[in-house]
Amino acid sequence: MSKIELKHVTFGFDSQATLLFDQADLTIDTQWKLGLIGRNGRGKTTLLNILQGKLPYSGQVLHQLEFLYFPQPLKNKEQLTYYVLQEISDFEQWEIERELNLLKVDPEILWREFTTLSGGEQTKVLLALLFINDQYFPLIDEPTNHLDQAGRRQVAAYLKKKQQGFIVVSHDRSFVDEVVDHILSIEKSQLELYQGNFSVYEEQKQRKDAYEFAQNEKLKKEVSRLKKTAAEKAEWSRSKEQDKYGKASEKGSGAIYDTGFIGARAARTMKRSKAIANRMQAQLSEKEQLLKDIEYIDPLTMNAQASHHQRLITVENLSLGYDQPLFMPISFELKQGERIALNGANGSGKSSIIRFLLGQFAGEHTGECVMPQQLKISYVRQNYEDNRGTLLEFSKEQGLDYQEFLNNLHKLGMERSVFHNRIEQMSMGQRKKVEVAKSLAQPAELYIWDEPLNYLDVFNQEQLEELILSVKPSMLLVEHDQTFLAKIATQVISLTQDQSSI
Repeated sequence: MSKIELKHVTFGFDSQATLLFDQADLTIDTQWKLGLIGRNGRGKTTLLNILQGKLPYSGQVLHQLEFLYFPQPLKNKEQLTYYVLQEISDFEQWEIERELNLLKVDPEILWREFTTLSGGEQTKVLLALLFINDQYFPLIDEPTNHLDQAGRRQVAAYLKKKQQGFIVVSHDRSFVDEVVDHILSIEKSQLELYQGNFSVYEEQKQRKDAYEFAQNEKLKKEVSRLKKTAAEKAEWSRSKEQDKYGKASEKGSGAIYDTGFIGARAARTMKRSKAIANRMQAQLSEKEQLLKDIEYIDPLTMNAQASHHQRLITVENLSLGYDQPLFMPISFELKQGERIALNGANGSGKSSIIRFLLGQFAGEHTGECVMPQQLKISYVRQNYEDNRGTLLEFSKEQGLDYQEFLNNLHKLGMERSVFHNRIEQMSMGQRKKVEVAKSLAQPAELYIWDEPLNYLDVFNQEQLEELILSVKPSMLLVEHDQTFLAKIATQVISLTQDQSSI
């Protein structure tokens, strides 16, 4: 039975005031299907990089494995998918076709240029490489990004049937529930290992948090009582010490001061006061160990502005395509205050519609689209690798209110110590937060968001839901999280393909 062992592993980026891992100890059975969870920036991808030996650390990482990481770095995307994959790993054609069939992907996709594949299609062909050879131990980082609901179910079923173990990072709770048998949670102060899926972790975590809140309240009351009692006894002791010189006891005809009795009693009371103070300090020390891993969520702000126009987008019989239509013609109106979601399978043309509305679509189109001129639009992109530099440099380049930008980043869970990092050095979750916080800080009449939840944790998703329901901005968005859409979308436009053209 093979294991991965971490012994006293300590790591932190030079620019961070705090450590991501401090004397971490952990043992992982390589037969486990392990879900790695935690808030953005806690070190999930960093831990995977430490396992691969890509980052310097103190301590020991012991294993006898060869890791294979997803998503793999690509050298040249401007060629047929088969040759893109060949540059990553050696395989026989039948091997990759076998895995693609298991993922419900037509192997003919191998003979299309990689850049023409949808995000979900690219995800699946790269996942297929992980399990061609069982000598590798897969490290799978956010595989559900860009996958529609059907794609997520297909990938979950694919991973569930695999006999070999792996580590997977995902914020999709239902997906993690389906595929893992152990959970490793990176908390604020420690690594916590759980046997079971995400639901088991969530139930145990809620119980632990509830217990710590109850203990905290109990200790607060006890400390308050002890503090009051100690103060009363100390005050009584001081007053009795003064009595040695101010009061007398009558014996016979003369007044005699019983200073020995009064002093001894005052000393005993002062001793009890100090004992109570020591007990109170012990209670305070116990209280300090609580609530360290409780997550606190603050509401976000959004610079949404009212438009002079009642209709922001009018689409009539619109269809887009290259050599053939991507979807059947659609018509819709987006009025001020409405939130329209585009729904459809990967490759159905959702992102193409967004690019068309922004004047960035290079293919063919039929139908009409009318939008007011000079409409203020804020756009969250799927791909934002060009966000670079310090946060101050970035905010100046984007014309943002720097303080508002930083406030939303912090509320989204980014540690203030990370504010000094360059964007290109941040984790993918942190970089996504930069893209979202940028959009929230931009004055806009219309928000166009393309898969905004990718890389964002559950807490961030809830923050965005509450913000949108509160502000009620005008939005057009693409998102595969059906729970999120059910809460915030006022209308859903479904894209369907013309089966006769396929």
